[in-house]
Amino acid sequence: MSTTSHTLGRATRRTGLAAALAVTAVLALAGPAAAHAEVEADNPQALAENVTLAFVTEAESAEAGFTEVRVVLPEGIAPGDVTLVEAPRGWKFTATDDGYTVGGPKLPVGTDGEYKVKVRQLPDAKQLVFKTVETYSDGEVSRWIELPGAEGSDQPAPVLDLKPAAPGAKPLTPSPTASETPTPTAPPSSAAPTPTATPSTTAAAKDSDEDEGGSTGLVVGAVVVALIAAGGGAWWLLKRRGTASAG
Repeated sequence: MSTTSHTLGRATRRTGLAAALAVTAVLALAGPAAAHAEVEADNPQALAENVTLAFVTEAESAEAGFTEVRVVLPEGIAPGDVTLVEAPRGWKFTATDDGYTVGGPKLPVGTDGEYKVKVRQLPDAKQLVFKTVETYSDGEVSRWIELPGAEGSDQPAPVLDLKPAAPGAKPLTPSPTASETPTPTAPPSSAAPTPTATPSTTAAAKDSDEDEGGSTGLVVGAVVVALIAAGGGAWWLLKRRGTASAG
């Protein structure tokens, strides 16, 4: 083999080795971030009903264990449509305004947080993003909330790709909500109501007063007239007697 061929062979092997090392380094760097928080479904299809979602959050702390995982639900899934299927021992599911939390006693250091929930129905979408916030027993918080494809994203949220909806699939009606408690009304009072004057009774009383006043005036007037008449008669009688005596 010529010296030139030998030199080219060594250069080719070195180039191939360098490329393999570069690919390995890229995968080693990208692997943990991409696989840190994941979600899978037993039926990843739009408008599918009673779908079980399995979440896995990898433990990164060397000193503390998980105590809680909080998830913000994507649009189209209401907190009331999610129920817990499986979780670490002692962990409880709590619905929030925009999603839910699953937490409880701290997990052993290095133990991944794994749990499953059931969704009443998946929305009619191509992709679902589940923003996730993890809390460790030492208070450390890890946020995996960045949208997929965002520039410089190093903490992407778990993403679930959906297949197109089955023919004839339709959205379910919204989950029933608790009816409002009616406001209690005050019981009727047993005491008899105080009578109030009505316009008719007031007018009748006024007319009665006016009638009584009018009757009194007539009586007084009649007495005055009688006295005047009597006085006049007496004066006429005295005058007549005087004239007769004079005659």
